[in-house]
Amino acid sequence: MTEPQRAALVNFQRFIDGTMPTGVAPAADPGAGVTLAQLRAVMPNLPLDKAQRYLPLLNQAMAEQQINTPIRKAMFLAQLAHESSQLRTFDEVGRPDYSGKLGPGNANYYGRGPIQLTGKANYAAAGKALGIDLVGRPELAATPEVGFRVAGWYWGDRKVKGRSLNSYADQGDFRTVTLGINGGYTHYDRRLVLYERAKQAFGVP
Repeated sequence: MTEPQRAALVNFQRFIDGTMPTGVAPAADPGAGVTLAQLRAVMPNLPLDKAQRYLPLLNQAMAEQQINTPIRKAMFLAQLAHESSQLRTFDEVGRPDYSGKLGPGNANYYGRGPIQLTGKANYAAAGKALGIDLVGRPELAATPEVGFRVAGWYWGDRKVKGRSLNSYADQGDFRTVTLGINGGYTHYDRRLVLYERAKQAFGVP
């Protein structure tokens, strides 16, 4: 584990424990390699102050999941940009009740965070992986400090036909990556527009 990663994990635990000073963000692993200029090129509607706050959290989450090549970064950011309206919406609009669609007990597990984590089962899995009680405290998924790690976890956890999203990204298969993130192809054309913008930001042919 690198020193930046170790520092990030310590600060993250301090955030969960409530002992981190307000405004202190976990340190980023510079190997993730997303710059402020690149982030704003992909998400021009994201205010500068939020972009500056989110960048180290985003970079740390990407480093943890080896989202570390131009094409992986482009696909990941395009999906986040769509799901969260360019990182401006961390609570699903309307806060829908998913009890009917996903079954009893899902009322409070609507989309949260940059990836819009949805459903009690996903909250439980993410919480277990990250060591956070997201079932008992689902609102944490909507905080940047937790939400970006959840987004990274979700990308790393999803498999399509037994293969990781990083492997599909390496092949340039944005459509299958979308299937892994969305479970379908909802608003695929909008995601594709964001992906084309992200490719330009990261110099992907």
